[in-house]
Amino acid sequence: MKVCMIGHFPPHLGGIASYVYLLSQALVERGDEVYVITYPSSKKVNDPSIHVEFAPTPSIKGLRGFFFTITATWKLIRMVQSKEIDLIHAHYLMPPGLVAILAGLLTRKKVFITLHGSDVFLLSTKKILKPIYNFILKQADEVFVVSESLKEELLKTGLPEIKHKLKITWNGVDVDKFNPEKNGKFKNKMGIPQEKPIVLFVGNLVQQKGVKYLLKAKKYIKKPVIIVIVGGGPLIEDLKAMKRQEKIEDVIFTGPLDDISQVLPDAEILVLPSLSESFGIALLEAMASGKPVVATKVGGIPELVDDDVGILVEPRDPVSLAKAIDFILSNKNLKQNMSIKAREKALKYAHIEVPY
Repeated sequence: MKVCMIGHFPPHLGGIASYVYLLSQALVERGDEVYVITYPSSKKVNDPSIHVEFAPTPSIKGLRGFFFTITATWKLIRMVQSKEIDLIHAHYLMPPGLVAILAGLLTRKKVFITLHGSDVFLLSTKKILKPIYNFILKQADEVFVVSESLKEELLKTGLPEIKHKLKITWNGVDVDKFNPEKNGKFKNKMGIPQEKPIVLFVGNLVQQKGVKYLLKAKKYIKKPVIIVIVGGGPLIEDLKAMKRQEKIEDVIFTGPLDDISQVLPDAEILVLPSLSESFGIALLEAMASGKPVVATKVGGIPELVDDDVGILVEPRDPVSLAKAIDFILSNKNLKQNMSIKAREKALKYAHIEVPY
């Protein structure tokens, strides 16, 4: 079978790109042929077994999605015809989902869509675009979501007619790349003393990730930790300004990094203080690396994190975040047991499910 993926893909960063890459690898191992249409990048794709093409898209804020819809749809139609694609699989509702549906209708090919989280939450906030979202979901042959909570959230949006084609396909993690035996070089590179614990956040710096509450929590953490924030996004300058204005010490912003597996070995805990979250692939990568996690009780996080692997707290509560971090760092045996259990649980997600 020949499958074409639409959406983020390495060298782009983030959970969606990681998921699409792992799914593509699983398809190739099964004997399928995989093509990808993604956003432009100056970096090269390193996997020759997957055919990747970039849709020309000018980097103009507010218009990037519009241009990608046009160029990717045209490219996808031509690819379906020239490569005899059997199935189109989009990742994220818009614009990849719209691209897939338009091309699918014109070429009469089946279209599957995977919703990864924030796109579902857009359904209830972007009312002006809701007719387009509904059109995409109704036209799709299958709709996949990455957690039970995301499925429930989607059904609340008022589309009972898609219930029969909804399926959960869990995120996966590369347990060879992310493993407890890996040696860290991040502290040496950054000049961080080996004895100073790193509390790590990985993700896009957007409002729903709740990073400002982690910065607030730094004031209440009793242990002498360094908070390392890995990622870029629209809030990075606001968060840096907050650090300066509130004189929050020992916080490092790295910006986006190509390989998180090089940072995780030197971290003691991963913290995900999200206000909304579908699943949190950063949690899986940390757990596969044998790291305890502190996260919020939102979305699909409780489906992954329990008392064996970390501590869950309420969102928007920096005091509770600080207490959880201190509690794990102050209990060596607890931390060690959590590390073992985290790795064991992550191993269950080592083999990503191919949903077709």
